Amino acid sequence: MNLGFPEMIFIFLLALIIFGPKKLPEIGRQIGKALNEFKRASNEFKSQIESEINSLDLENPRQTILPPAQSPIGSIPARNHQPEGLSGSELDSAAKAPDA
Repeated sequence: MNLGFPEMIFIFLLALIIFGPKKLPEIGRQIGKALNEFKRASNEFKSQIESEINSLDLENPRQTILPPAQSPIGSIPARNHQPEGLSGSELDSAAKAPDA
């Protein structure tokens, strides 16, 4: 809820007229307690969900998805692209060279 200052004053004055000055502090406390209880319950629910997700992750490690063994029927094969500036023989020798 994105309420500005004028809207908050209007709501306060409306509540003051409806409930009166003696009941307003009591209603405010009840609303504060209800919001606090809701926040506590939502945090508890969130932590319970996170702990369940963590326990499931520990039970079942993530599986890696491997590429298909052969390209699907009707697909276009990828072309071998050579970096600019290297000829075929330079590219072959660079690929065969051991890492230092």
